[in-house]
Amino acid sequence: QLQLVESGGGSVQAGDSLRLSCAASGRAFSSYGVGWFRQAPGKDREFVVVISNRGSTEYADSVKGRFTISRDNAKNTVYLQMNSLKPEDTAVYYCAADQTGWGTPTHESQFDYWGQGTQVTVSS
Repeated sequence: QLQLVESGGGSVQAGDSLRLSCAASGRAFSSYGVGWFRQAPGKDREFVVVISNRGSTEYADSVKGRFTISRDNAKNTVYLQMNSLKPEDTAVYYCAADQTGWGTPTHESQFDYWGQGTQVTVSS
């Protein structure tokens, strides 16, 4: 069993940066792949980025070049550095863990554990 807790959300201006954290409790965190998804009001939850247990990554086109995912297995934490934020990045951001671990899945059905989400609001 894995528990995930997101933090670092907030309200910022367009062009600003934020760093989200996803802290995991549970065993063998380093074996999991971890992804970030987001859900804007009135929209479906969408894939943002994933990092495998080997460090491979996959980004949504909408965030390439602006967002960077990283992981620190010693701290059981995955980070999402978000730069050059835009109003369309406004959403609740969720982290999720994939127990398969080695791939870079992009669909929410491929993830086994979810955090509660953290709100990111970007104003113009």
